[in-house]
Amino acid sequence: MDTQNCFHCGLDVIKEDQIIFDAKKFCCNGCKTVYEIFSLNDLTCYYDFEKSPGATPQDSNGKYDFLDNESIVSKLLEFQENSTAIISLNIPHIHCSSCIWILENLQRLQKGISTSQVNFPEKRVRITFNPEVVSIKTIVYLLSSIGYEPYISLENYETGTNNVDRSLTYKLGVAFFCFGNIMLLSFPEYFEVKEFWLDQYRDFFRGAIFILSLPSFFYSASGYYVSAYKSIKSKMLNIDIPIALGIIVMFVRSTFDILMDYGSGFFDSLTGLIFFMLLGKMFQIKTYSFLSFERDFKSYFPIAITKINTDASEESVAVYEVEKGDRLLIRNQELIPVDGILISEKAAIDYSFVTGEAIPITKQSGDKVFAGGKQIGKVIEMEVLHSVSQSYLTQLWSNDVFQKNVEQKHKTITDRISRYFTPILLLIAFAGFGYWISIDATIAFNVFTAVLIVACPCALALTAPFTFGNVLRILGKQKFYLKNALVIEQLAKVDTIVFDKTGTITTNKKSNISYEGDVLTNENLLLIKNVLRASNHPLSRMLYEYLPVPILQNKLAKETKKLKVDAFEEITGKGIQAQIFGYQIQIGSAAFVEKTEEKNIQQTSVHIKINSVYYGKFIFNNQYREGLGELFKDLSGKYQIKVLSGDNEGERATLGKLLPKGSELIFNQKPEEKLEFIKKLQQNGKNVMMVGDGLNDAGALAQSNVGISISENVNVFSPACDAILDANEFQKLNYFLKLSKKSITTIKMSFAVSLLYNVVGLSFAVTGNLLPLVAAIIMPLSTITIVSFVTVMSNYYARNK
Repeated sequence: MDTQNCFHCGLDVIKEDQIIFDAKKFCCNGCKTVYEIFSLNDLTCYYDFEKSPGATPQDSNGKYDFLDNESIVSKLLEFQENSTAIISLNIPHIHCSSCIWILENLQRLQKGISTSQVNFPEKRVRITFNPEVVSIKTIVYLLSSIGYEPYISLENYETGTNNVDRSLTYKLGVAFFCFGNIMLLSFPEYFEVKEFWLDQYRDFFRGAIFILSLPSFFYSASGYYVSAYKSIKSKMLNIDIPIALGIIVMFVRSTFDILMDYGSGFFDSLTGLIFFMLLGKMFQIKTYSFLSFERDFKSYFPIAITKINTDASEESVAVYEVEKGDRLLIRNQELIPVDGILISEKAAIDYSFVTGEAIPITKQSGDKVFAGGKQIGKVIEMEVLHSVSQSYLTQLWSNDVFQKNVEQKHKTITDRISRYFTPILLLIAFAGFGYWISIDATIAFNVFTAVLIVACPCALALTAPFTFGNVLRILGKQKFYLKNALVIEQLAKVDTIVFDKTGTITTNKKSNISYEGDVLTNENLLLIKNVLRASNHPLSRMLYEYLPVPILQNKLAKETKKLKVDAFEEITGKGIQAQIFGYQIQIGSAAFVEKTEEKNIQQTSVHIKINSVYYGKFIFNNQYREGLGELFKDLSGKYQIKVLSGDNEGERATLGKLLPKGSELIFNQKPEEKLEFIKKLQQNGKNVMMVGDGLNDAGALAQSNVGISISENVNVFSPACDAILDANEFQKLNYFLKLSKKSITTIKMSFAVSLLYNVVGLSFAVTGNLLPLVAAIIMPLSTITIVSFVTVMSNYYARNK
């Protein structure tokens, strides 16, 4: 029967049943239709990446009618706001570069889709689309029509359950069964005495040994063959090539020995080799999982959010303690941490972190608001719908848009060594085989196989990830939360540290505040306090906590305790203006309220203006953070210290005593001026770390090589920063920097240990003093040794404060 291969999916098709279109053969109309779709949209280069990469589209007519139900669709969506919606779909058929390419070009197939991103390891595609133009149902049918039918399970979306891959466990079990039984059946071969009664059954035992080796060779070791094949196909030689070659050589040699009656071969060693390598891989996965540095969003967002209790009192609670039904208070510039329903009359939400669109969206009372939006303007209240939305903040923080281009020096070194490792290893193996084959064939095969197995760059490749991962975990436990492991390498390179003043080296919890000016009535105090309630600025928070709750007997007292603030606007670096109960309130700098200060008075102050009448100012004698002087002393000599402040020079003398000699102090800096200052330092070759409060310093934090946001008790999370430091741990900054440098030292030391191990192992293997079975046991031990070494060393440096 004459068969051909389908151009699209590669399946065999009988010549008589084939469909020919555009001079190409297809197995069915489905595959032909997919090809036509790609042709019409100029996407035929899909077939350039892989030969026959597609799958035959299945009949899905009526299968996804449930997607017409809005309540079901709302559970599938990650985000929906006006003309933007986001959904992640599980696509089991994703398997090659062609799949990735076509799935990331869906916008060319369907109007309304703006972007699509593939997560290859998880076989998921994240699609951003306009729900006013295209529905989820249409997208799902489109994916099905081109052979990428999504797997949709509402149970998975609601509970987050995942299918566990147990294939390695099954392969290990089969390998152990084969190895154990072959060792038992090989028992007579270990005796050379002819009178042994089992000698007459030798051929039977050898046949049984050969049959038992087949499951281990073909099934248990299949992962190495597939990996080696894909590596050769992509022209990138990986370590599985010599391993697969060693296994195949041992199998062929052993089979030849049995057929020619030269002996029982090496089937016991072969199955033992496969078993111990799989055991090592299993141990490696378990160890890696144990030391996993994947961030838990509960750990990475300890910053508190303001919760409104049933008695109308307010308290700060950790984000991960927020539960469904809780009522939250969201201030100006504060990120919404969870999905919820807006209770306040109106709100303006900036979803630029999610959609890239910077235009705020107006929401009305009763509307749904999504996690990741930034509240703009007056304070709002919302009721929590889903506490799990916090995980979305982790995605935002890790979004490629907010990543900095960093040269990964140690990853480059690892990649370079690994790239040349396999060719050199193959050369050594063949050279050893060529030398020993003329002396002793058995030793030659042992040398060839042992060399291929014993030398493995796996330990080398795991050095940096495990070191950085463990340090990331250690720092997280000490309330220093890094965006990713690469920040550690950036911290190690820092030579200049720039500190913001207000809210960074000063604390908003302790401040000696005094008032100068006309007397403020209880009515005035109530107005000021309610305007300040909406602001997240450190001075606003300090003044809000300082002012008493006034008791009124007039008309204003009949209104609610929390007055309605209208036309709220917070101008960065200047102040706040708002309208409340018919009053015009201005709170901010002297220039903002159009007040000229005496030149000889230089203090941190907040001025008050109500209905165009200037009343006076609140003066802040800032309380510096505990341990600040000692921290500056520790940092001096190692780093250049600079302080930027938006305030005037009132505290220059005080700061001059705390700071090391030669430190630069610059005052009256606007946010854009801070950013330019960082740029100039970088242009002069400095590696700059900016430490700010995450609000006015967002631009400078994003521009710096490492941006650290100090967190007190409000949700000032910003994707622009590389790390969030709990304010209570501020004095440990030098320790964190030192630990980052020690982690680089640990990586260098483990590189040396790994290379030394390979040199010693190869020297024993080449001289014929290392059996393949022993090599198989030693290979995973090298990985375990390196992992243990970097873990012990990083833990040692962490304890050595």
